[in-house]
Amino acid sequence: MQTAATYYYQQVATHGGYVYHYTPDLQVRWGEGRATPSQVWVQPPGTPTVGMAYLEAYRATDDPFYLQAATDAGLALIYGQLQSGGWTNMIEFDPLGDRVAQYRNGRGGGKNYSSLDDDQTTAALRLMIALDRAHQFQHPAIHESVTVALEALLQAQFPNGGFPQVWDEPVPNRPVVPARYPSHDWRDEGRVKNYWDMYTLNDNVTGNVAKTLAGAARVYDDPRYPVALQQLGDFLCLAQMPKPQRGWAQQYNEAMEPIWARKFEPPAIAGDETQEAVSTLLSLTRFTGEPRFLEPIPEAMAWLQRVRLPDGQLARYYELRTDRPLYMTRDGDRYSLTYDDSNLPSHYGWKTAARLDALAAEFEATKAGVAYPPLPSQAALAEQASAVIQSLDPQGRWLSRYDGQRLVGQPKFAVGDPYLSSQVFADHLTKLSRYLRGLSR
Repeated sequence: MQTAATYYYQQVATHGGYVYHYTPDLQVRWGEGRATPSQVWVQPPGTPTVGMAYLEAYRATDDPFYLQAATDAGLALIYGQLQSGGWTNMIEFDPLGDRVAQYRNGRGGGKNYSSLDDDQTTAALRLMIALDRAHQFQHPAIHESVTVALEALLQAQFPNGGFPQVWDEPVPNRPVVPARYPSHDWRDEGRVKNYWDMYTLNDNVTGNVAKTLAGAARVYDDPRYPVALQQLGDFLCLAQMPKPQRGWAQQYNEAMEPIWARKFEPPAIAGDETQEAVSTLLSLTRFTGEPRFLEPIPEAMAWLQRVRLPDGQLARYYELRTDRPLYMTRDGDRYSLTYDDSNLPSHYGWKTAARLDALAAEFEATKAGVAYPPLPSQAALAEQASAVIQSLDPQGRWLSRYDGQRLVGQPKFAVGDPYLSSQVFADHLTKLSRYLRGLSR
């Protein structure tokens, strides 16, 4: 653990933060696209992902080295915290850089949109909460950052309990109504220009917010966090579509109708967002003890079973009212709706793995009041730890080789190229930490 963490902290980190992928010589870096030496990424698997792995190691060993590495990651996040209270997907340390944003420290300018997309603000906030606790609430900069971010997150919650994709100021008051089908032909609807201001489930916004608010509720004695969690669960119950399509859409307008987002994201019932909504309701049930959050799940699971594709997967989109899998073709910048999956654009996930068996097991465990997921055995942890140790190279690196599968950020690797992955580093360090902690159980 010390060998690998020392290498990653001392050789890979810049400004205390991290991007997604690196060439072995550390000369080329990728976040969402090519990154410069003055940029670090907030969006996982960037800085918060690595920082949380260091904290896991600190909990397992009490070694202050890991706390320092995690704290430096937190300080990088503090630098890039926006005036609106949250974070965007990356941080530019060069004040003259072309991707600088409106930072609270006054060293930036430009956009001020705190984002819940792709776990950006929420991942950063979870690390900051964990750091605040690790420092026993005595690190002034960390505690202030958490306080500002949590207040901003609460102010971004709509009266119905939902959240937008981004915010730069407190959200407006809107009526609380249940989801419904559009009253007009959704195909002819103009694209919603500011869809990011609307109720959003896309990319597991509600699940990531729920995890973050639950973490805040466990650490801080503030009744607003459990209340916000209850309201979030109420929103998911409201957002479930009417019969017979008892799933969820990616985003809704003020009238709780599914809407267009980007030009390849039509109003539809969303396969993976429905799975994520079910998972979030289960976690909310376990945290709040409220059985009403289980009520939408059986009909949602029945719908998911009904619409599985012949190969067992789920389509990203199902047409409103008909359940027909809905796709797009692409010609340059132009997208066209189709029911044919034979010529799909490669930049987007049009199908997703079905997790229905796992969700069904989680539903039964949650209903019975049994902890989920069950803790792995010490033997399983030992097997994982052994494999991780054996894969460490002489320089203290866990090198991966590109196998042609799509990676987050889509770095430009050729098949077989070696590279460093922040996700792999964090996963491996966490496995070793959990093995050590298991020894003390």
